[in-house]
Amino acid sequence: MIRYYTLIFFILVGTWACKNDKTATQTTEPVVENSKDVTISNTDTLTQPQPDVEDITISKNEEENISTAVDASSWSALTTEDGFILDIKYATTDNFTQKKIYDCGKCYLRPEAAAKLKVIQQELKEKYGFGIKLFDCFRPRPYQQRLWDIVPDPDYVTPPHKGSMHSRGLAVDLTLVDKNGKELDMGTAFDFFGPEAHQGYNHSDAVKRNRWILKSTMEKHGFGSIRTEWWHFSYQGKSWPLDEWVWECE
Repeated sequence: MIRYYTLIFFILVGTWACKNDKTATQTTEPVVENSKDVTISNTDTLTQPQPDVEDITISKNEEENISTAVDASSWSALTTEDGFILDIKYATTDNFTQKKIYDCGKCYLRPEAAAKLKVIQQELKEKYGFGIKLFDCFRPRPYQQRLWDIVPDPDYVTPPHKGSMHSRGLAVDLTLVDKNGKELDMGTAFDFFGPEAHQGYNHSDAVKRNRWILKSTMEKHGFGSIRTEWWHFSYQGKSWPLDEWVWECE
């Protein structure tokens, strides 16, 4: 009987020791989720497109005053007569939705942004012999709604009620062309949704130089860039509300 109770005693002691050892191990193990030392690998790059990341955070008010300004002083058209090449992608099916969003392709911006873009165009021509091709400019809220109806995903399209800088007439998507109107190598096409389109991607020296020329010149004249799209710039010099106005098509 003594041997029996002695055996039971040692079993209980052993069980208690194991529990304490397990508890000690758990309390000393670092909690990775809360650690400030956690690093993200360069390979852990988001591949989902984020066309207007900075647009979503412009205002925390989801419903804003909507302008329906139709007077000429509120808008400036950028045309081929100004020396620009227009290739408004959303007026065609040559875009990531593969659907026509705009009834016709025109480029309108707020006067301040348009004036700065003309200055940029002239500087690029004089310093490098380059020109500008425009992919997208002002995007009326009804067209933003069309885009959202096709792709209702905020990772791809800014929700219309949030307000895109395109819908304020302050954002422009563009690239550089040579003296013959041929697009320069920017590493990816417009609306390419992957890490290769990010500003910091390690492309060839030629691509890096082309992107640097575009980005540095745009920023010099008041346009801000975003990390994920080399082609997207927003004028920072003045704020405008979202706008419902839609241009006429001949």
